[in-house]
Amino acid sequence: MEFVKLFTATNTVSTLIFLAVIAIFGILLGRVKFVKIKIGIAGVLFVGLFVGHLGATIDAHVLQFVKEFGLILFIYSIGIEIGPKFIPSLKQNGLKLNLLAAGVVLLGFLTAIVVKFVFNLDVNIIAGLLSGAVTNTPSLGAVQSLITEQGGASGAQLAEASGMAYAVAYPFGIMGIILVMFLVKLFFNIKTEDEVKKYKSEIKSISGNVKTVNVEVTNPNLFGKTLLFTKTALDTEFVFSRIFRDGDYIIPDDEMIIKEGDLLTGLAEKENFDKLELKIGKVSLVKDYILSGDLSVHNILITNRKVTCKTIKDISLSSLFPANITRVFRGDTEIIPSNETTLEFGDTVRVVGARNRIKEVAKFLGNSQRELSHPNIVPLFIGIFFGILLGSVPIFIPGLPAPAKLGLAGGPLLIALFLGHKGRIGTFNFYMNPSANKFIREMGIVLFLSCVGIGSGKHFWETIVNGGYLWMLYAALITFVPLMIIGIIGYFMKINYLSLCGLLSGSMTDPPALEFANSIAPVQAQASAYATVYPLTMFLRILMAQILVIVLT
Repeated sequence: MEFVKLFTATNTVSTLIFLAVIAIFGILLGRVKFVKIKIGIAGVLFVGLFVGHLGATIDAHVLQFVKEFGLILFIYSIGIEIGPKFIPSLKQNGLKLNLLAAGVVLLGFLTAIVVKFVFNLDVNIIAGLLSGAVTNTPSLGAVQSLITEQGGASGAQLAEASGMAYAVAYPFGIMGIILVMFLVKLFFNIKTEDEVKKYKSEIKSISGNVKTVNVEVTNPNLFGKTLLFTKTALDTEFVFSRIFRDGDYIIPDDEMIIKEGDLLTGLAEKENFDKLELKIGKVSLVKDYILSGDLSVHNILITNRKVTCKTIKDISLSSLFPANITRVFRGDTEIIPSNETTLEFGDTVRVVGARNRIKEVAKFLGNSQRELSHPNIVPLFIGIFFGILLGSVPIFIPGLPAPAKLGLAGGPLLIALFLGHKGRIGTFNFYMNPSANKFIREMGIVLFLSCVGIGSGKHFWETIVNGGYLWMLYAALITFVPLMIIGIIGYFMKINYLSLCGLLSGSMTDPPALEFANSIAPVQAQASAYATVYPLTMFLRILMAQILVIVLT
């Protein structure tokens, strides 16, 4: 009898039991493939709706707390992850892709407004439909937080309505992206094999721009100068690795005197070859990467907090050891370093150095997996604390009956973006290793979707039967129209079809759609475009969803 009460009583224990059951079966459902795609974490939402429909007994106060805390964890972990990539993603070719992705977001926002007025929908419904049609759960969290706060006593009920609309819209949100990919390929008679060849030729051209070269010292102005003087003069044009002198490669210190005939080995971009010949001497490509018995190459983790957030010039590695940093790997990004390149906690650097000193170099830079895996809890809660405070600050906007707030989604997101971009403030390093970040993000989204599902499930079927099925049509318009327009524009802008598929998936921040796009061809074009537009798109999705509620309320 006591066991049965665990499932029938309206208390904390029963609520947590139901949430655990929803999480278990929702995650398992998300792993099942339906026509080459998985619904992923959305399985938790659908199981939650089913359990709620069956009449699960829950404590409303516990459910609200768990939902909001899960949302904060999820949003904060996203901000910390995309913070370092937010500005770099806008550079070079990423600018074109991000402008197109921003176009998808804006067109979706405008389509939602048109749908709202044409079909006379409640603002809470259209907000949920927009979030579901673009498969963006953080935006749902943002609007539910805003609706709950602005709705007063009925705020929770209004938020449930947006959750139901989200659930109705979500399935076509996934299928709509895939449909647009198919239609663009069909309309323009695109051959996947040709697109793969084009992409591989583009990658070869880009990757071939940086070369390992030997530069022979023939400029008399360098004779008798120190290596430090030479490296400083060539900081952005040549990444020094080692010197070939007297028949052997050596790693000199910064005070070593340059002699006529020395061969400086390092990395340079093709467009800088003429400058190197003018400043140093004859440039020749290195075909075989050769190291003498006294030298070695090692990839070393930056985990010594005393060297993080300092430039390569500041740590002066080459003056302490016979060693030089020739590459910096940050996440999925490879950086050709200069003296002004800042080292961040968790970076991996490629070091060329004397074999008998490389262990000292590794110890100096950290190279500790244990330190890297530390969860760094204090900065996490500092970020959450200030995020909640920022989200609670009233923003007075002319024409609105009440001040707006960033809420429990917007505040933590902005703080996390800032902290992720900065990396460190004072003695606090806000780096979060990928495994810890993924755990917190997954935990947060599972808790949030479980609560949304079980909270909205009670009236879900009744709503669908009484006209809610039309929401699917409205959501389909919000999904299809922006994607198709940008898909056509992207084709005429001569963006590779595979990159375009990644762009469309990223503009909806939709992993299942990316999984389908990746199945089109075994190359990295889709994933690369997805990662390029993801940071800006995620930020805009959350922002525009809140603006929709504020403007239409």
